[in-house]
Amino acid sequence: MSGVAPYRLIISGGGTGGHIFPAVAIANEFKERYPDTEFLFVGAEGRMEMTRVPEAGYKIVGLWISGLQRKLTLSNLMFPIKVIASYFKARRIVREFRPDAVIGTGGYASGPMMMAATRRGIPSLIQEQNSFAGLTNKQVAGKATRICVAYDGMEKYFPKNKIVITGNPVRKDILTVAQKRERGLAHFGFKSNVKTLLIVGGSLGARTINESIIQGIDKLAASGLQIIWQTGKGYYDAYKARLTQHDLTHIRVQAFVKEMDLAYAAADVVISRAGAIAVSEICIAGKPVILVPSPNVAEDHQTKNAQALVSKDAAVLVKDAEAAVKLVDTALSLMLDGQRCAALSANILKLARPDATSAIVNEIEGMIHNAQQRVAGASNNERDSSKHSGRQFNATGLVPVRVKR
Repeated sequence: MSGVAPYRLIISGGGTGGHIFPAVAIANEFKERYPDTEFLFVGAEGRMEMTRVPEAGYKIVGLWISGLQRKLTLSNLMFPIKVIASYFKARRIVREFRPDAVIGTGGYASGPMMMAATRRGIPSLIQEQNSFAGLTNKQVAGKATRICVAYDGMEKYFPKNKIVITGNPVRKDILTVAQKRERGLAHFGFKSNVKTLLIVGGSLGARTINESIIQGIDKLAASGLQIIWQTGKGYYDAYKARLTQHDLTHIRVQAFVKEMDLAYAAADVVISRAGAIAVSEICIAGKPVILVPSPNVAEDHQTKNAQALVSKDAAVLVKDAEAAVKLVDTALSLMLDGQRCAALSANILKLARPDATSAIVNEIEGMIHNAQQRVAGASNNERDSSKHSGRQFNATGLVPVRVKR
């Protein structure tokens, strides 16, 4: 792909870290191969991607879009208007930015953006993280060029001939967790001879996990363990206030852990929800993990994600409904069982796909290359039939081709 003008990619996805982090990971890998690539992220106004993506160094624009609520609200009544407005803005973005490819990682904004791109014939790739396909990705799959997935059996949601099993992309710094133990401990001000427990509930936090930890905080404090606890932004102030009477010498409570690679590196055991990206990161980090699947997700897909690991003796599962009673005791027991931790760590490492991001970018390269080949063929035919037309167009007849310099 050398010798061409800079590539232009639109990447759309957000709402939660599970959609944002894969999008940024894909951009970073593509940028590493082609440093002059121009990127434009498209997210939903007011959602976390509007801050997380700029923090990663990329430009983002927002669509006026949101999801449907489970009850009758003004937002639900406005939903059709938001979809239409977002679609027309997405069309304008595609027309003005003229991308070589569009990538969707799921989330509210991804739907209008992918529809606008596919209807103009732009090469498009869907990255589905979960074992149960999201609504947005299912809606646009029929016209997508490639669909990258992390689990077997996804043909029940997507056209089989478009599916490529790549695994989930993770932040590149996660790939080197094994080399960062001392750095991670130093970052959090911890000692190397004391075990560390990492508690995360996803990028937005998890009420059940937070409540279970606060109920067992005396046990955790008395254990002498070092603890990193990500509460989620929406929960931070309330839980921080409830800890004022406790000794927090060995406990680091944060709304959001930006240096997640260092948190994984410092951890001996992890407590986590079972979102697809969290599971993928923990597999690569090779950490013993207690998974508490969220019950508030489509088709209970987090339980399916967790069971995929439990069936291979690669994780411990605590049900959400039982977490208040079992979670802290299970964690303390596991922290003291070195043999069990070693077995879990060895088994979860076998499930890691550290090359997932690279495989996805390979697919994007392939899409662009194939589109260029079709354009070249169409241009040759056009020149043969009409000598007076000097402008080149792609196979859709809509988007000018970036030609070799």
